[in-house]
Amino acid sequence: MVKQIKLILLVVYSVMAAFLLSAISSCCPGTAGYDWHSGESEVLQTSSQMHESAGSSRETNFSNSIGMNFVYIPPGSFLRGSPIEELGRESDEKQQLVSLSHGYYMQTTEVTQEQWKTVMGSLPLYIIKCDEKCPVERVSWDNAQEFINELNIIEESQKYRLPTEAEWEYAARAGSNTSFANGEISVLTCDNDTKLDDIGWYCGNSKILRHHIVAQKNPNSWGLYDMHGGVWEWCADWYGQYSSEAVTDPGGTPDGAERIMRGGGIADTARSCRSANRHSLRPDVQFNNIGLRIVRSL
Repeated sequence: MVKQIKLILLVVYSVMAAFLLSAISSCCPGTAGYDWHSGESEVLQTSSQMHESAGSSRETNFSNSIGMNFVYIPPGSFLRGSPIEELGRESDEKQQLVSLSHGYYMQTTEVTQEQWKTVMGSLPLYIIKCDEKCPVERVSWDNAQEFINELNIIEESQKYRLPTEAEWEYAARAGSNTSFANGEISVLTCDNDTKLDDIGWYCGNSKILRHHIVAQKNPNSWGLYDMHGGVWEWCADWYGQYSSEAVTDPGGTPDGAERIMRGGGIADTARSCRSANRHSLRPDVQFNNIGLRIVRSL
């Protein structure tokens, strides 16, 4: 009789425990993967996993009123710069651990001629004739700020801006640690680089030096087109050397003579189109092959 009572109590206890566990899980989602001893999640997300799950808490893509498309870039950490053995490496690409504490939206393509004209009313002078879906060019850093100011007025926002240099490289790499988002560089001349040819326009496949409609090549794994080649893209930062210490949300040096440009263009070799490559010009300079891509803060 005692054994039967103990068995009944054991069954009742098991049922109650299961009920309580179910109740806790339903009222407090996510607790099943939590380490109650350390206070930390048992599984740490990589930046790629964070990108895949971003849609659970916010829009992963959106378009604004003039048809500019954006994709959400999650916060995370990466090693910017290039290893000493990378083909084409420059001396100002010393590797540095960078953490970005806030996500942001990045335009999926470079600003097109159509988008520029819609905002500014006319195209820059002496622009290379091209389809309205080609990237705008002959844009100085100062011109880029004028465009952004006008766009913020149209969109009734103060959130549109140029990316920081760190934000640009983080997005270009899309979780990769190779020369390009899809692999390593193979040539330094205007010969064909098979990896770069898949994702961008440069002198190896644009020998007539004519621009191409955006988003014709493959995007990187985060949905960004033409991050390598096409036109150079302005960043917010003044040019300066990287420090040797890890940094969070770097914005470059407080002042300088030249602003950062990234990505390379149709007249450049694969070397200039690498994720780590850096270039700079005075903010008032306009050249063919220089455009922009913008971001929107959260």
